[in-house]
Amino acid sequence: QVQLVESGGGLVQAGGSLRLSCTASGRIFAINTMGWYRQAPGKQRELVATITSGGTTIYSDSVKGRFTISRDNAVNPLYLQMNSLKPEDTAVYYCNAKLISAGITLNYWGQGTQVTVSS
Repeated sequence: QVQLVESGGGLVQAGGSLRLSCTASGRIFAINTMGWYRQAPGKQRELVATITSGGTTIYSDSVKGRFTISRDNAVNPLYLQMNSLKPEDTAVYYCNAKLISAGITLNYWGQGTQVTVSS
């Protein structure tokens, strides 16, 4: 089991910045990939950015060049630095951890943190 707790969301004007944090506990040694996903009202949850235990990152096209995913050590804590925020970035942001065990991928999610960008 892995527990994830996010923090750092809030209300910001367009063009502003926010930094989200995610702290993992439990079987953190078994985590392969961590990432951020978001879900806007009426839309499906979508990938924002991921980072593997080896440091490889992936970003969605919509945030590339504006958001940066990072971590202090191999896993913990996980950050998402969001710059040049746009109203369309408004969503609940979720921290995700993936464990791969015996060929099975287990997904763990945080409770989510609201990010609201005003125009």
